[in-house]
Amino acid sequence: MKARTASVERITTETQIRGKLTIDGRGKYDIRTGVRFFDHMLELFTKHGGFDLTLRATGDLDVDQHHTVEDVGIAMGQLFDRALGDRRGINRAGYFLMTMDETLGVAAVDMGGRPYLVLETKVRNRLVGDLQVELLEDFFQGFAVAARANVHLKALYGRSSHHKIEAIFKAWARAMRVACSRDRRLSKELPSTKALL
Repeated sequence: MKARTASVERITTETQIRGKLTIDGRGKYDIRTGVRFFDHMLELFTKHGGFDLTLRATGDLDVDQHHTVEDVGIAMGQLFDRALGDRRGINRAGYFLMTMDETLGVAAVDMGGRPYLVLETKVRNRLVGDLQVELLEDFFQGFAVAARANVHLKALYGRSSHHKIEAIFKAWARAMRVACSRDRRLSKELPSTKALL
């Protein structure tokens, strides 16, 4: 089967992002965005998804993190959109419940071409590590639109803000792994009764 890989270069006046993705990878990563907690979450995503991801982002962090975090989401969505190609033979949808000590996170994704985001972190802190928490919505919204994906992510309960975000990223990774996986029985079929995604 053809390798599902993609590269992206997104250069704006605010950010410079270069990335490479292999969907059927081994969980290898080399990620640097300038926001260390964000890097850590993307590393977890890559490892738990079984993807290979190289990502370099340089942004105007002297202004704040917004442009960098949002544009990384857009770039990652573009990587998945390009690597999936016409999406024939994929499962299309996936979901996962992930525990993280006292926390339970859930993710459900549909790579069916209709972008939408629902995100509930239950995190009240302004910062977790060095990441501005409110920017997670911008990141996932950028991803959902660029990947043409329906993405629902929720921390059901928990005490630790770190654990809530980590559970969401791990659940998202596992849900994406299922959604992007190929079904050999349907290898030539688009996963839609519309015959269009």
